[in-house]
Amino acid sequence: MSIDAVVLAAGRGTRFGGDAPKQYLPLDGSTVLARALDAFLAHAAIRRVVAVIGAGDEGAFRAAVGPRADRVEVVTGGDTRQASVAAALAHLAVDPPERVLVHDGARPFLSAALIDRVARALDDADAVIPAVPVADTLKRIDHGRVAGTVPRDGLAQAQTPQGFRFAALRAAHAAMPGGATDDAMVMEAAGHPVRVVEGERTNHKITTPDDLPAARLTYPAVGKGFDVHRLTPGGPLILGGLTLDAPFHLAGHSDADVALHAITDALFGAIGDGDIGHHFPPSDPAWKGAASDQFLAFAADRVRAAGEICHVDLTIICERPKIGPVREAMRRRIAEIVGIAVERVSVKATTTERLGFTGRGEGIAAEAVATILRS
Repeated sequence: MSIDAVVLAAGRGTRFGGDAPKQYLPLDGSTVLARALDAFLAHAAIRRVVAVIGAGDEGAFRAAVGPRADRVEVVTGGDTRQASVAAALAHLAVDPPERVLVHDGARPFLSAALIDRVARALDDADAVIPAVPVADTLKRIDHGRVAGTVPRDGLAQAQTPQGFRFAALRAAHAAMPGGATDDAMVMEAAGHPVRVVEGERTNHKITTPDDLPAARLTYPAVGKGFDVHRLTPGGPLILGGLTLDAPFHLAGHSDADVALHAITDALFGAIGDGDIGHHFPPSDPAWKGAASDQFLAFAADRVRAAGEICHVDLTIICERPKIGPVREAMRRRIAEIVGIAVERVSVKATTTERLGFTGRGEGIAAEAVATILRS
């Protein structure tokens, strides 16, 4: 399965105003467009990334994205969003992907988890969009007066990246003369059902000058955690917040839940707040035999004081026990402790092909990555 990404950056930002298009403006040591591109360049599932820019913007593009320019294919866009997408699709058609994601270059805070959700939903759909429910009361205005209240039930704000089967999207664009404000609208006009997945309220679009200072108040951060514990005879086994029936257990000062320890350190790392040994030193008898869920809950609270937990990705490395049968229960338990939706928790397992201490069944290792949005 091949997935390519198209990042639209040809707009002139007439609603934003100013001397430079909004996608080229600085944002926390980078630029709006560079942050949008980074999400796709760093994602393992994306084969190639195409940036659609305005005519004559080559120099501004290179200045805004720096060395990333050498990893991005550049296409000159048209006068409308739909014309720019059509130009990108024609470029991709030389070596067409099975699927394509189309993203606004003025949305700098998309997450890897959001890309995953859209891409996975294309397994049995031709068109997928992320969306968030409308939270505000909607009023219809006529000549400066309220003409009525619009019921918000069933209404949602569409976001990007929007995902499509490439062939279906290209055919739909060819059949629609123009006027579409997003690619889902093109697919709707062609008669394709459009699936909706959960969007992210942090996936802001920079549209007006007020949006940029607000965006600068938050930025994504990633932390990584790794832990190892030795296996000893006698059960039960505490792993991933679960108590498992096994003839062995993990040895340590606390309950030695290697999975929760790795996630805890990943959360601490994302906010630069030391590590689990700093907050819960093994020399302190208070933590003798302690349940590791309290360590993880503490770390999650520390992160929430500084921002929002977006996603947790855990990999358990062991020959035994088998993680597959308890994977979903482990995801639910971790989500419960951390206080996020289960869709934001990934649990994977692998072996070392019987090499090393994990391969000999002497211990279990775990690695975790936590993605947060910092205030």
